[in-house]
Amino acid sequence: MTRTVYVNGDYVPEAEAKVSVFDRGFLFADGVYEVTSVLDGKLIDFDGHAKRLERSLGELEIGVPLSREDLLEVHRQLIARNELTDGLIYLQITRGAADRDFIYPAADTPQTVVLFTQAKPGLADSPVARTGLKVISIDDIRWGRRDIKTVQLLYPSMGKMMAKAAGADDAWMVEDGVVTEGTSNNAYIVKNGKIITRHLGTEILHGITRAAVLRFAREAQMEVEERAFSIEEAQDADEAFITSASSFVTPVVEIDGATVGTGKPGFVATRLREIYLDESRKKSV
Repeated sequence: MTRTVYVNGDYVPEAEAKVSVFDRGFLFADGVYEVTSVLDGKLIDFDGHAKRLERSLGELEIGVPLSREDLLEVHRQLIARNELTDGLIYLQITRGAADRDFIYPAADTPQTVVLFTQAKPGLADSPVARTGLKVISIDDIRWGRRDIKTVQLLYPSMGKMMAKAAGADDAWMVEDGVVTEGTSNNAYIVKNGKIITRHLGTEILHGITRAAVLRFAREAQMEVEERAFSIEEAQDADEAFITSASSFVTPVVEIDGATVGTGKPGFVATRLREIYLDESRKKSV
């Protein structure tokens, strides 16, 4: 089946989807994105992603081209047209197309809006959730506004390639001696039953899955501390894990070659994954 994608108001076969070579997303990485998971044909945490999208657009002074209701309808149309059961919907909005100039184009320049699906059968039953991830640490040399979910993803991509070259699964980025986040996820450790994760700020993305997981953890009477931690502290932890929209809660069992805890997924990460998937499915739309 040919995949149907959404481009600027039209649903078209992917081979016919076109964006201008003058688009500022292509020329300047002048745009934002969101990725929403689909389980059993329904959207996970849609409202959270839509709210963060609006914030990202506002921080970059890009207009909001679709209402939340219209955006939800586009997502649902793509699920139906592509017969998507489990997978992801990628959304990207840029400042639009204009002659190349560092100065922003006129405010009435139409934004570019693109959405497409990625089928991921068995997304919630990933084998790596049962075995755990191996991560390495790398310097965090990204720009200072990581709280905005922009399409500037070259360095995270390089980080994943560094991890692959080292025989690992992913990388945690380190700045001023402490972990900021993973290349495409938020990072956590567990010590004596306490969940520790970086506090919110401009240094990290305000993860939608992060917010939900921490809320569920507190509801389950788990202790949570939001603060920075070092790689050394993480290596000495009882458990470690990551969260993201596409990986949910996934254990980390090795950091820079050092085994974390028993070297197997721990109770806290495993339980949080179960809770997150159960609760998120109940609230899916």
